[in-house]
Amino acid sequence: MAQVSHVRIPSAGHHVITSNMIAALQTKDSAHEMLGCRSMAPKALAGLYGHSPKHNSLLAGLPAADYDRLLPHLEFVEMPFGATICEAGEQMQYAYFLTGSIVSLLYETADGASSETAVIGYEGMVGVDIVMGGGASLNRAFIKSAGYAFRIKASVLKEEFARGGALQGLLLRFTQALFTQMAHTVACNRHHTIVQQLCRWLLLSLDRLSSNKISMTQDLIANMLGVRRESVTEAARKLQDEGLIHYSRGQITVVNRSGLEAQIFECYTSLTKEYEGLLVVHR
Repeated sequence: MAQVSHVRIPSAGHHVITSNMIAALQTKDSAHEMLGCRSMAPKALAGLYGHSPKHNSLLAGLPAADYDRLLPHLEFVEMPFGATICEAGEQMQYAYFLTGSIVSLLYETADGASSETAVIGYEGMVGVDIVMGGGASLNRAFIKSAGYAFRIKASVLKEEFARGGALQGLLLRFTQALFTQMAHTVACNRHHTIVQQLCRWLLLSLDRLSSNKISMTQDLIANMLGVRRESVTEAARKLQDEGLIHYSRGQITVVNRSGLEAQIFECYTSLTKEYEGLLVVHR
């Protein structure tokens, strides 16, 4: 079985983004003026341009006073594909509010086998374990789609959560949504075919992407679904023959999304409704 990379996200190049700096990042000229070329590589500067913490739904849902209080503590970080944010059982030092990236939560057995328990994108945060009391991650958090995030120190997040304000409410609802997704995953893996499991996996990924293209090898998909690679190959071929997807050299293009939804209508629709009900912004 293919093993995903254990590359760590390097700390070098991370920069604290204050409210003044966020405002300055609206144009390239002001970004250069505020940050200076000597403290940031051009690639990192290009990554910052156009990004905002409010691209994350949880942060966007905060009242202005709560958001402004949190903003000086946020760090903008690149989330490279294949990197591991944390291992299961590891104390998390940071929580990550995702913007343009997708993180897969993986449960791994002692013999190295693994399966995906949940997927998180711009709608949520990696690190709910921090505020639930234990602090240690229950799963391995693996970046399956490259992008960006705003991270915050665990100590700061716990302090803000303890205030009992808007952030606490948002994180509690997101945690419930995450548990709901995990319950659906268990039921799907137990009662649905490999084809249906692949459809569900593709749809959950599409919901968190801005395009209909997913870059992922069949080996890694098999690793996340906890099945044999040959089973994924057969399922992908069936979906391609039906004109629902096109697969070539590690890239899946969804041609007919409604067709994928029809394959697993009840499971996907009920999960989507529950997510929308829990994560609707309350102010």
